[in-house]
Amino acid sequence: MGTKESLLALFEAKKGVYFSGEELAEQLSVSRTAVWKAVNALRGEGYEIDAVQNRGYCLSPSTDILSAQGIQKYLGARCGQIALTVLPTAGSTNALVRDLAGQGAPEGTAVLANQQTSGKGRVGRSFFSPADTGLYLSLLLRPSGWSPQQAARLTTMAAVAVCEAIESVAGRPAGIKWVNDIFMDGKKVCGILTEASFGLEDGLLEYAVLGVGINVYPPKGGFPQELSSTAGAVLPGPVSDGKNRLAGAFLNRLMDYYTGDMDRYTDQYRQRSLVAGRDVLILSPKGQVRARALDVDRECRLVVRYEDGREDRLSSGEISVRFSAPEPPTDR
Repeated sequence: MGTKESLLALFEAKKGVYFSGEELAEQLSVSRTAVWKAVNALRGEGYEIDAVQNRGYCLSPSTDILSAQGIQKYLGARCGQIALTVLPTAGSTNALVRDLAGQGAPEGTAVLANQQTSGKGRVGRSFFSPADTGLYLSLLLRPSGWSPQQAARLTTMAAVAVCEAIESVAGRPAGIKWVNDIFMDGKKVCGILTEASFGLEDGLLEYAVLGVGINVYPPKGGFPQELSSTAGAVLPGPVSDGKNRLAGAFLNRLMDYYTGDMDRYTDQYRQRSLVAGRDVLILSPKGQVRARALDVDRECRLVVRYEDGREDRLSSGEISVRFSAPEPPTDR
């Protein structure tokens, strides 16, 4: 870790506290000139660092910049194996982590970006990922001996973790449109994309890349016209450490479920369902089928009744459903 990164970790751990140049130099085992250069480098990246004579340097408490150091201070013991890389911009964090997985990267490898230029949604769609206002995160998981059915639960597990993280930061409820979309106040604020590789011989999961894209704040200038009626944001405007807090809360809750009793999250998923009791359109390459969503079962499958009276349990797929807001797309 270089001087700039070490200085940022110290500032993030004690945001709002002043340190003299001499004190920082001693703690980091560098010269005061090196401290001054590191401070200026951080300022160049957008960090608001106050400098007051006879008091020293201080990272402003209002700072809200996504960083590995800023996230790390919120992570609990079950996140010990997570290795964070935060990029100012990326094509697609899922694509980067998938490449790392192919190179043998360990479980817990996580890539986050402040912006994506080629963000991915489901079924080859693009995912709107503007700079400074969102949280775009991909995590590599390598559970041992998991079947495709077990692997499918990673998406629903992540959906609950996102809802709980949002609620802890925003103080407002979030709900789940089966399978993988998170809504607040009738608008989509998060999409989840899970990509996986399975063994050809045993059919078991080799690795999964879990991707999460959250609209933390409304983008500058608003959402594009085609999304303005369906997309929303978790918070109305920047708050101190909003993105770092949200990333840390999500990872903590996800790893609690993943490394603990996986069945604990299913009740939370069912309680947060936004589709039970609603008429839906089930979308497939063969066309659209009308049905009534009856419930979400213990396996997080959608229980539906078709117009001819037949019932089914869907473990994956896409649906369209009308909320109080205009029809939300399944991905952005």
